[in-house]
Amino acid sequence: MSSTSIDDLLSFSEERPVQHEPRQGGRLRTIAGALGVTAAVTVVAVAVLRAIGLRVSLLVLVAAVVALLVVRRIVGHLAPPPKSAQGGASSRGGEEPGVYNWNARDALRVAINGWATPLEWSKTRPERFTTVILPRLVELADERLRLKHGVTREQDPARARILLGERLSTFLETPPRRTPSPRDLAAIVAELEKI
Repeated sequence: MSSTSIDDLLSFSEERPVQHEPRQGGRLRTIAGALGVTAAVTVVAVAVLRAIGLRVSLLVLVAAVVALLVVRRIVGHLAPPPKSAQGGASSRGGEEPGVYNWNARDALRVAINGWATPLEWSKTRPERFTTVILPRLVELADERLRLKHGVTREQDPARARILLGERLSTFLETPPRRTPSPRDLAAIVAELEKI
């Protein structure tokens, strides 16, 4: 069995594709093209500014043109890939089509229903609260104690009782005779969150 840490399990490393270096001639052409575009835009800008009667330092104008071209190049690299001609879910860009799938299972809704349905049932049958909801609350309390304080109610009951508080500890140890009101349950959950 190999010794792997949680960081190893959660880290994601992907082999990067090997990028071939452009040839020296390709780099020179790219640089020459950028200088040519910069010169052309600067000449046009100087002509337009002089035509309307404005004088701007040539150094400031060249710096502004270079800055605009750099920003344009960066934005070009950050732009999303073009959509394929087919459109729909098979687009190469990885973008979602923008249509919500109402039939998909929503994890948040499943989690909420995991609590809402048994709570609703326990209104008419109080024993459901004791057999379904209370064990879940006990598990939550034990897990929070374990994660936050390194203690469980089974290992160190006295310390766990102090950390839980008298009200929460009593609630978890002795099943209630009737289903708690929403206000009481909200107070219990608030105390659970404070652990």
